[in-house]
Formats: sequence, C-alpha cells, structure tokens
Amino acid sequence: MAVLSPGFIQDLLSRVDIVEVVGRHVELKRAGIHHKGLCPFHGEKTPSFTVSPSRQTYHCFGCGAHGDAIRFLMEHTGLGFMDAVRELAQRAGVQVPEDDTTPEERARAVEHREKQASLSEILARAGRHYREALKSSPRAIEYLKRRGLTGEIAARFGLGYAPDGWRNLASAFAQYDDAALVEAGLVIVQGEDAEQRRYDRFRDRIMFPIRSVRGDVIGFGGRVLDQGEPKYLNSPETPIFVKGRELYGLFEARTALRETGFALVVEGYMDVVALAQAGIENAVATLGTACSADHVAKLFRFTDTVVFSFDGDPAGRRAAGRALEAALPHASDLRSIRFLFLPPEHDPDSYVRELGAEAYSKAVAAAIPLSLQLLEHSAQNCDLATAEGRARMLSQARPLWEALPDGALRTQLLADLAERAHLPVAELMRLWGRSPVTQRQTDRPLRSAARRAAHAAAAPLRSPQDNIVATLLQNSQCWQQLSGPDHELLLGLPAWHGDALRWLERQMIEHGPQPWAALRQGMAGCDWADRIRALVDDAVVPVEHSAEDLQVLLKQLSRALLGQQSHPILSAVMRRPNRL
Repeated sequence: MAVLSPGFIQDLLSRVDIVEVVGRHVELKRAGIHHKGLCPFHGEKTPSFTVSPSRQTYHCFGCGAHGDAIRFLMEHTGLGFMDAVRELAQRAGVQVPEDDTTPEERARAVEHREKQASLSEILARAGRHYREALKSSPRAIEYLKRRGLTGEIAARFGLGYAPDGWRNLASAFAQYDDAALVEAGLVIVQGEDAEQRRYDRFRDRIMFPIRSVRGDVIGFGGRVLDQGEPKYLNSPETPIFVKGRELYGLFEARTALRETGFALVVEGYMDVVALAQAGIENAVATLGTACSADHVAKLFRFTDTVVFSFDGDPAGRRAAGRALEAALPHASDLRSIRFLFLPPEHDPDSYVRELGAEAYSKAVAAAIPLSLQLLEHSAQNCDLATAEGRARMLSQARPLWEALPDGALRTQLLADLAERAHLPVAELMRLWGRSPVTQRQTDRPLRSAARRAAHAAAAPLRSPQDNIVATLLQNSQCWQQLSGPDHELLLGLPAWHGDALRWLERQMIEHGPQPWAALRQGMAGCDWADRIRALVDDAVVPVEHSAEDLQVLLKQLSRALLGQQSHPILSAVMRRPNRL
C-alpha cells in the first residue's frame, strides 16, 4: 500500500474546487467572497455553514464543523481516507501513487472499480423499474398505506414493487441473458446449457433499495405483501454488497444522526421506514445478519452514541448478546452504547403505530447502558445466591470484560463484577491473571519519556521494532502523527513487524484510530497476532509508551538499521537525518 506524502495531498487539494465538492451535497449561495448554506452536520434554519474558495475550507459557526474537501467527504459521506482521496483524484484527473503495486495489480484494481460502477448502475436501473411498477400496482400501494406509510416516505427511501411473474426485469433490460444481472443478484440461473432457465429473484415483493453511504444502490431487500416465506429476501453477496458491513437506512439517516447525536439500531427494514414516518429519522437496520464489529465501527464514524433496539422475545435477547460482543471493543470512555428491549408483543414498527413516537422516544431515553447489559448478560442462567452460580457468572463475564478497551469503564466493571461475586477486586484480578495496581504504583510520579523508552527497550528479547509495534497498536492515533519518511521506514520493516504495521495502516485507512481492544479482535487469524498479544498483554515489563516515547524509539531504530549497511531500507533511514 502506498504512503501518500503531504506534498501529494496538498497538490490534490489545490486541484479540486471545494465549492464544487460541497455543492454536490449542500445547496450553496454566494455571499460576498464566500458561499453559504444550511449545515449538513446539524439541523438549522438559518445558514451558518460557510465555504471559502480562497482557503479551500468549510466552517460551520453553529456546530464548529471544519475542514478541507477530503475531511468533508469523510465526515459527510462516511468514506475512509483513501476512498475520499481516490474520489477527489478521479475528479481532478490525478493518479494516486501506487508505488508498491505491480502494473498487473493496478490494472486489476481499475477493472474492479469499473465492475463495481457497472453493477451499481444495473441495480440503480432495476430500482427505477421497481419504483415505476409500484405506481401502477394498487395492491402494493394499498399495502404500504395499511402499514401507515405515505408517498413522501416511500419516495425518500426509494421503495418499489417487484411484480409477480418470472421475467419482469426483461422489460427493463433488453439483454436479459446478460451475466451481469446474475452477478448483481437480480436474476437466478438454473440448469445447464440448453436446459438453462433464467428468472427474476424478486417476485411479488415490496422492494427496499439498500444504499451505500454515498447513496449508490448496492442491493435490495424484498418483503412479501401477504403471507409467505421467506418474509424478507435479501440480495446475495456481490462484489459491491457484503451484508456484514452494510446498514440499511444509513444513507438516509446521516443528517439525523448528527442532529440527534445518536444512532438507533433496529432489526428490520420496515422498522426503519416506520420510525422515519413517525419522525424518528436516525434509525438503521442490519441486513438479516447479527450486528458485527464492522457495523459498530461504521456507526461510530457518524456519532459517539449508539442505542440498540431489540424485541423483548428470546430471539431479541440473543441478538442483543451478539450486538454486545460486537460493541465491547469500541466502548471507550468517550462513547455511549445502550440497549432497549420492547415488550415481547412489539417491534419498533408496531410500537410507534400503536403507542406513538413520543412513547417510543421515552423508551429509548430509558435504555440501559452497556455496563448493566454486560452484567445482566453475564448472569444469565446463573444463581447468584450460590457460589457455583457466581463462579459461572464470572466465567461468562471474563471474555466480555477482556474485550473492553482500557479505561475507567473497564476498571469500574471489574469492581462491579467482583462485588456480585462476593470477592475483593484484588482476588478477582489474581484469578484472571491480572496484577493488582498498588497504591504505591498509582502514587509514583510519571517517568520521563526517555527513561520509560530506555526501560522498555532494555527488557529481555525486546527490540526497538517490538516496542514501536506495541506502542502504535496501543496508541493507533500516533500513526497519523508520523511523517512520510517515518511511514516509509516502518512499512519497509522485514518479517512480521512490517506485516503488522502494514495491517495497521489498512485499519487506519478504513476505520481511523481504534482502541487496542478493537485492534486485538480484528487481528485474529493473522500469522503474527500471537506475537503482538505476547508483547502487549503478557509482557513482564508493560509497554507504556506515549507519542513522545515513539520519537525516542524511532531514533533507536534508525541507528540500529544504519549499522546494517546492506539493509534494504537503509535509504529510508538516510532520508531521516533528524533521527540520527
């Protein structure tokens, strides 16, 4: 993966017009030397959002949102850094550096992007066909009216109708035998050669287009109008649609997420649409799969608060357990994760239609925090009045607690679990293989950056590379603070050190900085994961470096590599004279 230099980013930003970039998403009007519009990051009636052509920046005087064209695409559309750079580069006709890829790999990447664009256009055309079919189907329109939906909401979510019949899409696609229709998940093929039979996947269903955060149609969900199975039918996974990563309604909910300050995660398409009809516009839904870590990471790009809303039946409780496990690595002290359980006879759709939006909003406000959900989930099927039940509770709680990132929440939950188990905190830490922190340790003054770095570097079998990798994985935000030569040096390290740091860079590009607990979970399956966990979790001398320590460690690494005159990354070291 190429390392983008500050010079390339500056050149790219100088070639794009931020007014044109922002203007694709916000209606702007000239106001003197600037352009103004309603802020897309919070609700307002009087424009306080300003775009400056001379500075090539935007700023909102209402909520404080500020940045350049890259930041706007990342914040408004949810794109990762590299995706935002590629989009701007494509508009500007600039080639993004791909120094570490072969011409064949670059050609395959171009072919992949072209295929993605082609499939998205096919799905968009199918969506238009379904919307037109809805207009001419009184039965489908009556169904939506019975569900309390207006034409305005149907249009906002792009709802449509797939008529009953085997080859209705043939009227929308002249080449019904095009293999791309199969690849897009719209057509099913059965049989071989002369016996081959093609037919529409979706028939006699209300159609819900699934959009990416950029607004591109990437798949569909279809619901039967009457009784039938399956009640919901989703597009299969394709090159542009992976169920475990996408959330229905996220594109439509982006502005509401920022206005309300939280995301509401429900279980079905109709729940999202019904809540929007009731004025609750910040709801999203998983796509027939359990909530995943990718889902949670995507939501935290838009907000710091997530509320999971589940049915109160056993299936809803099981879904809540899986959502809890996915959310724990992201539960830092500055984020809020809560859980709402509706009465067993209700889902969000029926709840708001029967009791109203105000009642549902009050239920959301009373949702229980993640800490209590963890304690309750851990105590399932445990009799806490007995020693055996308390022991089982601790056994169930341990993997959940260990998934939390370090911080005040983790520390407090340890104390809560110890209290429920009738144990001193120090004894529980001993049982779980943790060393209690003594008062003397908490009172001692912080060592200087250089002293801490020297102490850790002196640990047995621990090289500067070991300490750098461990430090960056525990403090991933430091990766963004390193210079281009630093990145080049570290990404060129041989063996598992380089593999781990190249993996970290991909994580930063796709998800931004993450706590160690989230990265620890994400690296499962990597060949070098056990080495990292041994460095961080099982270290005799804990790795406690800061950003200042990192500079000392980089200097140590540069000097060590400089002594290896034949080292393949010596040139990168020589471009860093300030480290020597």
